[in-house]
Amino acid sequence: MSPNKSDPARLPAHVAVIMDGNRRWAKKRGLPAIAGHKAGVDSVHAVVKAASDAGVKALTIYAFSTENWNRSKLEVSALMFLLKRTIAAYAEELDRENVRLMFSGRTEQLPAAARAVMSEAVSRLQANTGMTLNIALNYGGRQEILDAANRALASGAKAVDEESFSRLMYTSPLPDPDLLIRTSGEMRISNFLLWQAAYSEFYFTDTLWPDFGAAEFRKALAEYQARERRRGK
Repeated sequence: MSPNKSDPARLPAHVAVIMDGNRRWAKKRGLPAIAGHKAGVDSVHAVVKAASDAGVKALTIYAFSTENWNRSKLEVSALMFLLKRTIAAYAEELDRENVRLMFSGRTEQLPAAARAVMSEAVSRLQANTGMTLNIALNYGGRQEILDAANRALASGAKAVDEESFSRLMYTSPLPDPDLLIRTSGEMRISNFLLWQAAYSEFYFTDTLWPDFGAAEFRKALAEYQARERRRGK
């Protein structure tokens, strides 16, 4: 079945993507790591548009993990600069696509200049009514669960259930992802959406993220639509 808006019951409402392979893409070409990250931005543009056009309601992309701070200072600085520049430049395109924007993670630990650009972009796009693009920045799944637990304790709650605990996650009010895509051939979730991905369908591809575009995204949607979801049953 080709992915389109005609069968919303079989289209994933929320797709999450682990964008892996930027550095390997650059290394294969004898380029610095930041060149791979820049190429990866082009894939973000293509996939966001493909998801929006297909009728996906929410798209979460794993842009920077809590573990990524362990990379070289040069690469981290370059990533922060690229992040700030990309968000500032991308807001206009997202506005044209009627896309809303949110960020998930310990964003308060990001540089002040990046936070200012993020806040401005979110405000600019908040009235849009199309797909929600959720960018996971300084994100870790275990850290998210710990932060949610600490918020529950701070509120004085004596007990929580799944529904109330889910509301304390960074990703609230988005639904849990129906489909989780990982590029580059790795078959692990790398501390991403540990709580939310309990019943997600997984799609793994050997394609490196800078080579992953709209066509392969549609292929992932088509495979998802062909599956029978059991949701733990």
